[in-house]
Amino acid sequence: MSELWRSEAIAIATGGSASADFSISGVAFDSREIGPGDLFIAMKGEATDGHRFVEQAFASGAAGAIVSDPVDHPHVLVADTTAALDALGVASRARSTAKIAGVTGSVGKTGTKEALFAALDRHVPGRAHRSVKSYNNHTGVPLSLARMPEDTRFGIFEMGMSAAGELAALTRLVRPHVAIVTAIAPAHQAYFHSIEAIADAKGEIFQGLEPGGTAIIPFDSPWRDRLIAAAEPHAARILTFGHGVGADVRARDVVRAANGGSLVTANFPEAELCFTIAFPGEHWVSNALAVLAAVEALGGDLAQAGLALADLEGLAGRGARHRVAVKDGSALVIDESYNANPASMAATIRQLGKEEAERRIVVLGAMRELGQESDRYHAELAEPLAEANVDLALLVGDEMRPLAKALEGRIEFVQMPDAAGALERLSQILMPGDAVLIKGSNAIGLSRVVDSLVAGALGGRTD
Repeated sequence: MSELWRSEAIAIATGGSASADFSISGVAFDSREIGPGDLFIAMKGEATDGHRFVEQAFASGAAGAIVSDPVDHPHVLVADTTAALDALGVASRARSTAKIAGVTGSVGKTGTKEALFAALDRHVPGRAHRSVKSYNNHTGVPLSLARMPEDTRFGIFEMGMSAAGELAALTRLVRPHVAIVTAIAPAHQAYFHSIEAIADAKGEIFQGLEPGGTAIIPFDSPWRDRLIAAAEPHAARILTFGHGVGADVRARDVVRAANGGSLVTANFPEAELCFTIAFPGEHWVSNALAVLAAVEALGGDLAQAGLALADLEGLAGRGARHRVAVKDGSALVIDESYNANPASMAATIRQLGKEEAERRIVVLGAMRELGQESDRYHAELAEPLAEANVDLALLVGDEMRPLAKALEGRIEFVQMPDAAGALERLSQILMPGDAVLIKGSNAIGLSRVVDSLVAGALGGRTD
């Protein structure tokens, strides 16, 4: 394990004092994630105090801790551990000579972050770093920065928000050379008075751009010009991506690839690239264009990036595909269970309609944080479901009642209160050749349905 931080450097960065000389190879504030050689940051929150888990962290192999109360283990003592995490992230960014990309958007940001990491890591193996999981908030971003090795060549950081001003703070921590907005959609609308306000909040990412930085903006978005206006005061260069004529990075031709993904010919300002995307769906074409625009802006290798896009594997909760054994055959399960908003729901339902299947089944969980427009957004899913020739819709959660009403007389559906009911129904009806899309807000718990199916809940083996 390579050294990430020494206690002296941690103390200088955080303004704390070290009880002993130690070195660490990783950083975590969740004691359950601690491994040998890690630094444990004992955060104090509303629900719990990380100091209660210091012993557990050291039992798991922690080499040191950041604490605000002295402990009988190697540590750096600070006044405020939350502030210390921010400070360590700032210090990590300050010592790095890496080219940094920041990624935000209402949909697609985690997939885009992972694809951009794969593209850059292929160019400089082992020298690219990214935020893991969806660590994209006020604690996840500084943690991801603090974990960045000093010799990193490319860093990719996902940034999210649920209120105005949050991205402005995060982007000033990350200080990206390239800032990407993947798309604008009505996610977290309960906290905003309009989609325009969401676009403005996403546009805050450009405020942290380093001098000479590049803003990457979706050309086909209705809020393109609004995003460009937000970027112009901060970006030395603006690149747009999309399908429309005039996009700087444009998908000129898109056809279905033999593996079920897409074969794309894209035009760049000074190049052309033909590449394959492993994942199916128009939304992944858009994500790939944003990735390639960023690779070009960061000085990466476009050809190697294209190869990386062809080799991508599905992300759990965000498009992973599983063959699940059922009696006399198998069924396809498409795992989109991590999150959902109206735009991502419609996109994945449309893609289901293109799947070759005996029956198309959806398990849809409620979309959360949509505010006063929630009923309308749920009801409007009836159209893409009908257009995709869905045979059966299993609707989970009370928020799905407007959709159930809109589907009456159009598509067979069953409404149920929880994820357990969906799993029970699938166990009764799933047949060979079925394609099942499972998607909903994370709080609905549909990932448990996927996990059970993949683990063989139907009595067969999976691949």
